[in-house]
Amino acid sequence: MRYSSTHKQEVREKLLASSRAIAKSGGFEATGVDALMGAIGMTGGAFYSHFPSKQALFEALISEEVDNSADMLAGNENSPADHVARCLRGYLSSFHVDNADKGCALTALGPEIARAGPGVRKAVEASLKRTQKNWSDRLGGDSDDAWALISQCVGAVVLARSVESEKTRKELLAASRRFIDKVYALEPPCATSAGHKKA
Repeated sequence: MRYSSTHKQEVREKLLASSRAIAKSGGFEATGVDALMGAIGMTGGAFYSHFPSKQALFEALISEEVDNSADMLAGNENSPADHVARCLRGYLSSFHVDNADKGCALTALGPEIARAGPGVRKAVEASLKRTQKNWSDRLGGDSDDAWALISQCVGAVVLARSVESEKTRKELLAASRRFIDKVYALEPPCATSAGHKKA
């Protein structure tokens, strides 16, 4: 059977998309090549025709993830004035906490990223710096505030996922939102970001 000229690229993209969700919900290191390939209906033996190693797949998926996050969080010249507030409302939400597979890779895979090679950490650093720069510009040029906001958000989601009680989880997220609004005087969004439920 002959495959189309785009078959290899299509399989690679499907594997990346599937692996992102699997890694964020169950951990990348804990998931074997057979399971990653099985999720797209292929055998583990075909993996190495798409990536030279499992680590290469991790680097590719993290690079895509952090680029997507930076595109969404950093915003651009067409983003609304309350862009940062909208981002924080969606990020510090029960929806984000309850759906790791659809959320930020840093909150789901932070320890694995920290143990990864320099290529992975370099991609993460570039993404964080892009978000930090854009948020700093929107917050009056204070780079410390932008770094603190990013750190507060990532830490709050990690903690919220670490507790058993839904009540405590919601209290933690709501307290983080109130604290950020009190300290940085961010205007609350008119409505919760699309696709996100209120905490």
